[in-house]
Amino acid sequence: MPHATMPDLIARAQQHGGRTAIVDGNGAYTYQDLLDASARVAATLLAGRDDLREERVAFLIAPGFPWVVVQWGIWRAGGIAVPLPLGTPWAELDYYVNDTQASILIHDTANEPNLAAPKSAGNVRVLSYDEALVTDPVTLPALANPRRAMILYTSGTTSHPKGVVTTHTNIAAQIASLLEAWEWSPDDRVLLCLPLHHVHGIVNVVSCALWSGAVCEMLPRPPQRTQNQRSSGTPGFDAEAVWERIAGGNLTLFMAVPTIYVKLIAAWEKAAAERRSVWSERAAKLRLMVSGSAALPVTTLERWREITGHTLLERYGMTEMGMAISNSYRGERVPGSVGRPLPGVAVRLVDEGGCEVWPGTPGEIEVLGPNVFTQYWGKPEATRAAFRDGWFRTGDTAVLDNGVYRILGRSNVDILKTGGHKVSALEVEEKLREHPAVAECAVVGVPDEEWGERVAAAIVLRNGSPLEFEELRDWARERLAAYKVPSRLLVLEALPRNAMGKVTKPAIRKLFESP
Repeated sequence: MPHATMPDLIARAQQHGGRTAIVDGNGAYTYQDLLDASARVAATLLAGRDDLREERVAFLIAPGFPWVVVQWGIWRAGGIAVPLPLGTPWAELDYYVNDTQASILIHDTANEPNLAAPKSAGNVRVLSYDEALVTDPVTLPALANPRRAMILYTSGTTSHPKGVVTTHTNIAAQIASLLEAWEWSPDDRVLLCLPLHHVHGIVNVVSCALWSGAVCEMLPRPPQRTQNQRSSGTPGFDAEAVWERIAGGNLTLFMAVPTIYVKLIAAWEKAAAERRSVWSERAAKLRLMVSGSAALPVTTLERWREITGHTLLERYGMTEMGMAISNSYRGERVPGSVGRPLPGVAVRLVDEGGCEVWPGTPGEIEVLGPNVFTQYWGKPEATRAAFRDGWFRTGDTAVLDNGVYRILGRSNVDILKTGGHKVSALEVEEKLREHPAVAECAVVGVPDEEWGERVAAAIVLRNGSPLEFEELRDWARERLAAYKVPSRLLVLEALPRNAMGKVTKPAIRKLFESP
């Protein structure tokens, strides 16, 4: 097959050829295996055309070699990749597919039951992973890095998540910044235990590993959610299996959200003394352990350091920009801080008028650099509102103390973070109001050491209708992703409001925090 201009991430794979790239439940695969299989997927997607020209291709595939093959195949055909979250009701998947106007949807065997609806819709070409591999390679389009590459969905101030569009240039910049800061090399071996519809897993783990010529291991995950997984927010996560893999002795990096570290600590504390000793000894040999996607409680950082000898490296990022700030790989890591701006990324703190604030004064984080996304899909007004003079307005508040940034919280009270997931309270409220017994509701985040925040709902019942909490949760699970389902409930006669009639969420949060 003649060579074509490829995105940088895929072009670099040609340098690594026979090196192992991916290890999953079905075996080990080389970089050449990735190139060969993704070329077949690209040919299938093209179906005789010369270029997809940024058509959106959605895919619902478990972490593993096939996931990367499909992502790369979409890119090599000239399409925009839309990774879909596993274990999500069709009502949500349908929104992502329709919002992006995806023309093709690819699934693996395990996730096929979730896709009964689009198969009868007729406007989306649905392919199994096996079907996507059947076409012999063809001449592929030449692709420039400024092309749009991926759409990831993130909750915002509207009731529906927004599609964050990044180009191949944006992704390359995000990767390059982390490679320099965290000193990735071909000798690295990282374990993925994060979902692959977030930038944390896609860029920080998989893409950084594959750019470097390193090995990315992906533990097998059950295709369906169990009751325990519904409540955990980390589908398919098995703390003992992760500990045993760490004990295998050849990993060099590990990255996770605070919730996962809490679960690993709990598993370690329940284990026999001999097993603890082995786990701790082997974990200490890793060169780097990172925590992100939510604030890391200092108590968790300290306990992890006691168990493994590692001071977890905290960093700060968002779907819209990848990573922007990080604690030092080799220098001091300050508990409770996220460090300094990453290479190639500019950061400033500003007041409400957009003027920079002095060190020690809280301000909104704004970011500038090639890592920052290009647009919210189909939402030009939201895109314009997200920028000020070219700087991306994160909506997060921080303070600069002694040269390092400390995150104080999110500027918008309607955005919650639970177990590393960002949740729109407005989206959950809108869905809960569809329940026949719910007249009014307000959703807030309640601080929680393990999850960062718990999703909590205060509701007013319609005409005194009876409603059991577990009944509401069961109903919500059919309509919302597991991590969005409220785990706390208050039934009120009326929601607290201000003089303008607006619900006062700080007052509701205090009700949940009261003993």
